[in-house]
Amino acid sequence: MPRLPRLTGAATAALALGAVTATPAMPAAGKDPLVTDARVVAHLDLAAGQTPENIALDRDGSADLTFAYARQIAHVTPEGHTLVRATLPAVAHPATPLVRRAVVTGIARAHDGTLYVNYATGTSRTGIWRLSPDGGAPEQIAALPADGLPNGLALDEGRGVLYAADSVRGTVWRVPQAGGPATAWATGPALAPLPAPPARGFGANGIKVRRDAVWVSNTDRGTLLRIPVGPDGSAGPVETRADALAGIDDFTFPGHGRSVLAALNTGNKVVLVRTDGTVTPVLTAQDGLSNPTSVAVRARTVYVPSAAFTTRRDPNLLLARLRHFLGRG
Repeated sequence: MPRLPRLTGAATAALALGAVTATPAMPAAGKDPLVTDARVVAHLDLAAGQTPENIALDRDGSADLTFAYARQIAHVTPEGHTLVRATLPAVAHPATPLVRRAVVTGIARAHDGTLYVNYATGTSRTGIWRLSPDGGAPEQIAALPADGLPNGLALDEGRGVLYAADSVRGTVWRVPQAGGPATAWATGPALAPLPAPPARGFGANGIKVRRDAVWVSNTDRGTLLRIPVGPDGSAGPVETRADALAGIDDFTFPGHGRSVLAALNTGNKVVLVRTDGTVTPVLTAQDGLSNPTSVAVRARTVYVPSAAFTTRRDPNLLLARLRHFLGRG
């Protein structure tokens, strides 16, 4: 939530939070690091297309990953054992914008264990797919435009809807959790890719539901956006909560406030962005990151998948320890 690579392997990703301008900052001398004890628990197979694009966590501490290029949903235990849950159906002539191949991108988990994923193909099979907790073949529950690239995916079970961030069309799609027609819930320049260099063609990317709002990252523009959800479910005005976040991809909220942990794909970092705009690296390539694509937190465990889109070295799943939770803000 995640930014996908081009055919050449180019890709980006990053971070974000709830301040207007992000100011890079290294950890202050003498301060304890927020994230410690990093370790790679699963080394994946680049040649087999095991490029983890997004992550959803289970209650037992295991993780489900989307392997973008393999078109797979895989289950990884905390000990690193990996099992492929499902493979999305092959497409004869995929024509996904920018990537020109069929890719599985965002993933979201319901409380009953049902998994939802975005599948981008450039054909009528582009859309949101569902995988039952009891197994079985994935089924498409909503179609999305074939000329788009659905990327990040978020579930709001309270309202019974899914939100998909379309990186090419600069749109947040809203779909009933049970399935059905997609509605263009939010769109506009803030969600769109840049029209000219240094544009890479990726606008809205990562996406999360946070209380009464939907948060979205824009990779090309390096921004984190907050979109209020109205009482009737409609989208309010788009608010820019952070900028100067080059290559921002998917992100997560590690506490009760609006501080964010996010993956900086090309920088091989995970950073903390606080509400005052300061940016602190918490994990780097030295810890084992290799084009990190997304971040998740359960209890005090931080999960970071790395896709190795451009490094071409060691796609993996890294776990680390969060020393303390961040308060409200």
